Amino acid sequence: MPLGSPEEQAQSNAEARWEKFDPTLYVQENYSRLLSVDETIISIVRAHFSDHFRDISEPLVHGIDVGAGANLYPALSMLPWCARITLLDRSKSNLDYLRQQIKGHDDGWEKFWRKLSLDDAYATVPGGPWARLREVAQIEQGDILNPVDRRLRWQVGTMFFVAESVSTSTREFHCAVEHFLEKLAPGAPFAAAFMEHSEGYRLGGTWFPACDVSQADIGASIRRFTDSVQTYRIGKPGEVRPGYTSIILACGFR
Repeated sequence: MPLGSPEEQAQSNAEARWEKFDPTLYVQENYSRLLSVDETIISIVRAHFSDHFRDISEPLVHGIDVGAGANLYPALSMLPWCARITLLDRSKSNLDYLRQQIKGHDDGWEKFWRKLSLDDAYATVPGGPWARLREVAQIEQGDILNPVDRRLRWQVGTMFFVAESVSTSTREFHCAVEHFLEKLAPGAPFAAAFMEHSEGYRLGGTWFPACDVSQADIGASIRRFTDSVQTYRIGKPGEVRPGYTSIILACGFR
């Protein structure tokens, strides 16, 4: 179906066909091999979290991965320091995929862990990453666009390719960024990844929307809540899939 067809016109998050999202196919198309952009993201996030927690002697913290979906490496990036990691997603198929992977992960995720474990904090996780992930992961259905319960705050967080991918709406993009950051306790380290100028994508014959945002838009949205953030421009246009200009990674502190 050509771009601009009725299916690909403006879609709110409520209108998108999330019940058709196929996480197994998504992983096959995006994570069956370790791309250079993911390797770069992993190296930056690994250093960001390791540097923050290295000299902190407090007990293990609570982390959250917003829109965990079909990508395990954001949660793995928080693993050494977490007593609990909430894996939050709206889609039933994504939640089912996460439960399956926590119970017994696909071997393809090992290559992502090997890159993380170049840092000793990861390499020395007691019992290894998969037993530890089974112990700490809590899978939860939820929508990042819903109001945040301010009584619940997490001490570390990730949100990868979510805010710009919930809909075509700029308002919903800013809402997702706001609610992610409001879920974090003051001072909490975070990492968030975005596709710049994304046109949306097709998966298994179903079209999924995206919001067209620039690196400046992303930075401005985050800086409404914190000045302590650094953004990185990673990769070439279309390196992961057609229809975007670059991956923008933001690492900072709430």
